[in-house]
Amino acid sequence: MSHEILRSHSPLSSDARTVTMPLPDLLYGIDSGNRVLISAPNSQALLAVLMNCLGAAIIPAVVSSQATQREVNEMALDIGAVRVVTGEDLATWASDRLSDTASELVETRSPTCRPMHFTSGTSGRPKAVWSGWLSPQHAQAWIADETSAWGITLDDVHLVCGPLNHSAPLRFALMTLLAGGSVVVPGKFDPAVVAQLLDEGNVTTTFMAPAHLQRLRDHLGGGPLDHRLRLLAHAGSACPDAVRSWAHETFGLDVVYEFYGSTEGQFTQCSAREWVERPGTVGRARPGRQLQVDSDGLIWCQVPEFARFSYWGDPEKTAAAWRDDFFTVGDYGRLDEDGYLYLHGRKGDLIISGGVNVYPAEIERVLGNVPGVDQVVAFGLPDETWGQRVCVAIGGDVTEEAVRGFAAEQLSAAKRPKSVFIVTGLPTTHSGKVDRVATVTMFS
Repeated sequence: MSHEILRSHSPLSSDARTVTMPLPDLLYGIDSGNRVLISAPNSQALLAVLMNCLGAAIIPAVVSSQATQREVNEMALDIGAVRVVTGEDLATWASDRLSDTASELVETRSPTCRPMHFTSGTSGRPKAVWSGWLSPQHAQAWIADETSAWGITLDDVHLVCGPLNHSAPLRFALMTLLAGGSVVVPGKFDPAVVAQLLDEGNVTTTFMAPAHLQRLRDHLGGGPLDHRLRLLAHAGSACPDAVRSWAHETFGLDVVYEFYGSTEGQFTQCSAREWVERPGTVGRARPGRQLQVDSDGLIWCQVPEFARFSYWGDPEKTAAAWRDDFFTVGDYGRLDEDGYLYLHGRKGDLIISGGVNVYPAEIERVLGNVPGVDQVVAFGLPDETWGQRVCVAIGGDVTEEAVRGFAAEQLSAAKRPKSVFIVTGLPTTHSGKVDRVATVTMFS
């Protein structure tokens, strides 16, 4: 089986201050404080170079290896990147520096910043999220915040399933290395490879998007899987009920956790046991955070000082996101009396049909359970009778009749789609998520 393991040399100690590895050739000539754009697939080399960047005060911005040249050029220009590193560049460097025997070491040292990520660009153009420079104290606080929240230690072996240009997969991988643990990098997600790695019993933690869980379940035919996981975290989109139930049964209620977060920051954590007791919740505020929902239903999250962020080169967008120590990404929801958060969606996505507020997130979560459905986007289009009619675009191997029949059983009349568009696949953003704006434009 072809996969790579990156092992850190030791946990990061509180007095780690200096770079203890020579910079990769790829980074020679780049002064501290500059930005580098990296567009490359998952690999051991990608993680190694990122660790070097963070320790050397070079800001790495990681984007999808599937991004077009136009997208790469625009994002590089947006952040003033002094160099663009490709997958081919990493492969050439790694061929001389890293073996393929899956046993390389990475020295740990205090990170000077966090990686830069781009938002999904729902406004039409991705924006870079910059979290500022980290003092040694803030670096330690950032690492402690993540490792304590998930119990990450030097004994952990983390399995990378998602693309490392996404903030969650990269965060889990980096934190495991910074804690002194090991990271398995299989490359592009393959459910057969993931199933075998889990069955071997060495992996202790992993993060998967619901789509990965669904592909793993389908590969196993909905059957069981041997493993030694102590943590399986999932987030990124609504998890279909059938997939969630399979994950709970297969991995255990004490292993599976969901969280709600964004490129900008983390909001909640939710154990499987909590979800079973309160179906539909995404949990309570994670440690060190506080949640508020204002009178309009907008969700705000208070974060520690080290977790503050800005949108690179966009002070107006940054100012709109913050209210004192609380930030918002425009999501709407409600808090119950015990502080558990339930998501409704984004204000701009709200459909008002016949005077009834319809949240696309609920429709997408429900219709994601239709057999054969891979992607769902719910949206409204102008309608003379209803004001807006509820529409869904479906990617996958399914019929319109199956979607309508399922909707009739599971959704009240106002929420049932009046238009169903079946396609083989929906457009995606540079980060690999379904592009809602482009999808709606397709059918407008």
